[in-house]
Amino acid sequence: MMKKIDTHMHVWRLERGDYDWLSSELGSIYRDFCIDDVWAEADTASVQGVILVQAAGTLAETEFMLSLAHQDERIAGVVGWVDLESDDATQQISRLADNEHIVGLRPMIADLPQADWILDDRFTPLLAQMAQLGLVLDGHARQDLIQIKTRLAERHPDLQIVLNHAGKPPIASGDLATWSKDLAGLAACPNVTCKMSGLLTEAGPHTDDDSIGAVVEHVAACFGPERVMWGSDWPVLTLAGTYTQWAQQSERLIRRHFAGHEQAVCITNAERIYLSRKG
Repeated sequence: MMKKIDTHMHVWRLERGDYDWLSSELGSIYRDFCIDDVWAEADTASVQGVILVQAAGTLAETEFMLSLAHQDERIAGVVGWVDLESDDATQQISRLADNEHIVGLRPMIADLPQADWILDDRFTPLLAQMAQLGLVLDGHARQDLIQIKTRLAERHPDLQIVLNHAGKPPIASGDLATWSKDLAGLAACPNVTCKMSGLLTEAGPHTDDDSIGAVVEHVAACFGPERVMWGSDWPVLTLAGTYTQWAQQSERLIRRHFAGHEQAVCITNAERIYLSRKG
């Protein structure tokens, strides 16, 4: 299989108590997950390393992930979280940026009632600070937030923004028109990259290569091979399929829609966008 960096993986321990969104209603993912739980599959899929992405809006969880990264060479980087509304947000960002394992930050904007929260002028100097420090802004995904991210990218052309899960296209309904238009608008911003991740959980019964491939084809047309990265969204992925199933399916789709550029999508884009500041 193709060598890969998995640019979107989560781990959690329920006893930590700060995963506000994670409840027993989510069934099989309401338990602890660590990298060892998936590594046999990831290793078989030729995964060389992973980017851990925050799953709780706390500094404590970011510190937890960084502690794991310090001990585990499989963790290539960590996308953490800071309280942008805090009086000491500047200091929080600066302190985290001193850690060699931090590669970006992800405000959980899809969980907030105000869709354009991230556009608040209070955050302008903080986003500029992130850009200066080489930290990526991971874009918490929801279809109606794609236009917000376009405005954000236009305001901050020096900030590298990574759209999670291709913006969560409504594959299950098949109504992709609005998503397609908005994604093209976002892709016009050269500082935005798109993750090919989280698609199975948006697909409902339409998990076949043609249905998901229609999304990948549009992502490829909009962003090109140099601004797309592969990811799994494990363990949320397991609500819809296995790591192995997604790795195999996504390889077929990458070969189909990124022919000749497979290595870029699977590994080198991630190295450039997430890991270059560690170099």
